[in-house]
Amino acid sequence: MFCNRCGTELPPNAVACPQCRRRQGDPTSAVARSRLQGHLHTLGILWMILGGLFLIPALGLILFGGGLHLVVHNQEPFATFIPLAIYALGATLLILGFGGICVGLGLRERQSWARITAIILGVLALFHPPLGTGLGVYTLWVLLSDESGEEYRYLSDSP
Repeated sequence: MFCNRCGTELPPNAVACPQCRRRQGDPTSAVARSRLQGHLHTLGILWMILGGLFLIPALGLILFGGGLHLVVHNQEPFATFIPLAIYALGATLLILGFGGICVGLGLRERQSWARITAIILGVLALFHPPLGTGLGVYTLWVLLSDESGEEYRYLSDSP
């Protein structure tokens, strides 16, 4: 029998690889377990908090766009473009806010779709300093370790 990680030949009845120390028969090694399981709950909560923070300006922009449309309804270029742009920005933030909350709930409940979605949102969040960048780096650090994908599949399949 050979180690799945490094390819070293294993002695009979070996619990761990003598070369890389990966536990055999268990897809979750001690290193990956400490990183993923120790941070998955926190990561889910942080995504929900950031999603909630996106909802506040989203609702404000949607209300402001509606109020602005009522105030400047007779002025031609200003009356159509500016309120529409404010509405679109508010709707975008609303979608991002609900997306962050859904990803956070999915990570906390270990849904199979949540890991890939969180990685994608983590990459996009890198471009939104300072909170988004911090959460993006943290998301990628937790979910992109060598064995996190294998362990996440194992955790999401287990009851």
